[in-house]
Amino acid sequence: MAIIKDNAGPKPHITILATGGTIASRGGNSLSLTDYGVSTGRQPVGIDTLMEAVPEMHQFAEISGEQLFNVGSSKLSIENLLTLAKRIDVLLSMETIDGVVVTHGTDTLEETAYFLNLVVKSDKPVVLVASMRPATGLSADGPINLVNAIALASNPSARNKGVMVCMNDQISSAFGVAKTNTTNVAAFKCPDTGYLGIMQNFEPFFMSVPVKRHTHQTEFDVANLATLPRVDIVYTALGTDGLFIDAAVAAGAKGIINSGLGHGNMSAAAMASLEAARENGVTVVVGSRTGGGLVTPTQQFMQRDFITAMMHSAPKSRILLMLALTITDDPREIQRMFDQY
Repeated sequence: MAIIKDNAGPKPHITILATGGTIASRGGNSLSLTDYGVSTGRQPVGIDTLMEAVPEMHQFAEISGEQLFNVGSSKLSIENLLTLAKRIDVLLSMETIDGVVVTHGTDTLEETAYFLNLVVKSDKPVVLVASMRPATGLSADGPINLVNAIALASNPSARNKGVMVCMNDQISSAFGVAKTNTTNVAAFKCPDTGYLGIMQNFEPFFMSVPVKRHTHQTEFDVANLATLPRVDIVYTALGTDGLFIDAAVAAGAKGIINSGLGHGNMSAAAMASLEAARENGVTVVVGSRTGGGLVTPTQQFMQRDFITAMMHSAPKSRILLMLALTITDDPREIQRMFDQY
C-alpha cells in the first residue's frame, strides 16, 4: 500500500499555475458553501497563501507557483486560454520542470482542460484541479484535491496521458470529463468514457489510457496566435426557429455548433438557417443536447457539408472547431479532426 513519500531522494519539480476560481475563494463563513465572495468583493486567495495552507503537497514534489490570473472561470476569455497554454509550453520545455498543475474554477474547467489537451506540446503531466466549495467552507474539498493533483503530476505513470482533471479522488481525461452538478463535490464525471483512474493514498491507479490524439500528438499550434475564430453555440428545443442561427451569422461567426435534439435533429426552420449559414461559408457542426452518446455522420448531414460532433459536447465542439478553423475550413478535414480528437 502506498503511503505519503518521505524526503529521501530527489523529488520532481512541479509548477502550480493559479488562475482563480472557487479553490481560491473566500466565503462569508464556514457554513457558506456556495458563497464564493464574488458579489461582495472579498479578495480571493493568492497562490502563496494557497501553498502555505496545504503544506502536505511538499512531500511529493519541489513546488513553485505562479499567479497567472485570479478570476472565476466563468469570466475567462479565449485570450486567457492562449496565455495559459503558452506559459505551460514554456515551463514544460525546461528540463528542470517535470509537470504543471493548474488551479481553476469549475464552471469552464472541462473547456480549458480540452483546449490544453489539444495544444500543449509536451508529454509531461498537466493536471487541472478545482474545488466545489470555497477555501473557507466547512469540509472544503480544495486542499485534498490539490494534494492529489500534485501527487498525480509527480508520479511517472502520469506521463503521456494527455491533460487530466483530478477531483474527488478521481482522474478524468480532458476529452471525457464534464461538470454534471451545480454544487456537489462529486460534480465531475466522465459519462461516456469512464474515468482514467483513481487516487488512493495519494497514488494514481490507472484503469485505462486515452486513445484520442492529444498534446504533442496534435496538429494544432497556438504559439503565434493572439485570438481564435469566432464560433457560436445554438441550443435547440421544441419549436426553435432559426433566429439565433441567423444572428450568429450576422455577428460574424466563422462556425456554429448546433446543440440539437436526439441524434442531432432540429426543426425545419433551424435546418433552413443552418443551410443558409453553410452557403455563406460558415462551418456547421451538428451535435446533441442529450449529454451522452455519439452524433455520427448521416446522409442528410453529409450532403449539406455539415460536420457531426461525434462524442463532443457543445462546449468542447466549440473549442475543437475554433482550433480547426485556424488550419482549414474543409468540412472533410474538420470531420476527421472530430473523429480523431
